[in-house]
Amino acid sequence: MTGPYEPRDAADIAQLAAEYPLAWLVSREFHASPLPLIAEYDDSGAVVALLGHCALRNRIVGDFRADPRGLILFNGPSGYVPTSLLSKTDWAPTWNYAVLRFTVEVEFVGAETRDAIEQLVAKMEGGVWSTASLGPRYDAMLDQIIAFRAHVRSAEHSFKLGQDESTQGFAEIVAGHGDRTLAKWMEGQR
Repeated sequence: MTGPYEPRDAADIAQLAAEYPLAWLVSREFHASPLPLIAEYDDSGAVVALLGHCALRNRIVGDFRADPRGLILFNGPSGYVPTSLLSKTDWAPTWNYAVLRFTVEVEFVGAETRDAIEQLVAKMEGGVWSTASLGPRYDAMLDQIIAFRAHVRSAEHSFKLGQDESTQGFAEIVAGHGDRTLAKWMEGQR
């Protein structure tokens, strides 16, 4: 990975997708839906596809059936960095963030709908709850949902997390920022 705001490696991308699974799926018709997604990886750890599901009535279903190309946008940790955190008086405020952008081709995989839901429930619930609790309602719900696999065609990522700050300025931001999750991500990129 190259550039000042690139993640260090594929593990950073995987971590963001795992910790912030709700992403925007955007069609070429500019219809967009926030949907929880599960990343699928190749042997090197690179994201090759994103598995999800949505309601059949969602406008993006028709859009992607007509044209499978689209975007997936993940927003990770982010926060405003005020001037009050730094002792340097000529420092300007900024916004730190980590985001993922994937250009994709969406393939509907209706036969995998149950599996896609089960994978998401297992990930999010950690074994505390299962779809079996829904009883016969679950099968009725499945009739209204379709799974998709968004195959990654290209990727752009930006982890603007203070890498360009001076050592002192970076330390002051990390020590004083109220969003401790953002501060932890910043420390991880330094």
